[in-house]
Amino acid sequence: MDGCVFCKMVAGEIPVTKVYEDEAVLAFLDIGPISDGHTLVIPKQHCTMLHECEAGILSAVAARLGKIAGAVAAAMGAEGYNVLVNNGSAAGQVVNHLHLHIIPRKAGDRVLTGWPSYKYKKGQIEEIAARIRASL
Repeated sequence: MDGCVFCKMVAGEIPVTKVYEDEAVLAFLDIGPISDGHTLVIPKQHCTMLHECEAGILSAVAARLGKIAGAVAAAMGAEGYNVLVNNGSAAGQVVNHLHLHIIPRKAGDRVLTGWPSYKYKKGQIEEIAARIRASL
């Protein structure tokens, strides 16, 4: 897609520090990492958000994600890792090309801590589930 920075990376127009590449997927180190080894995994074919991608694109990414995540964790000596996808600007998506973050973690690193949570009000959980089911 014209103007997409990740598409330009796929095309070789913008340099990138690759950790994995094949016919469908490119994985590279994030230039603004949350932790050492923070890796982005993208489909080579452009799509913007997870729910807008064709099933074949998603399956290609998913088929490779575990291998890449395991390699990142092993190389960094991580005790765990997060896999995150930001969809839309309200969720923090800056580049409008689907990308999955692999973020290596160690106990006590305080990366991505403090996610707020709450309890649903009585009856609210059933109402929300019904709305989601109706949208499927």
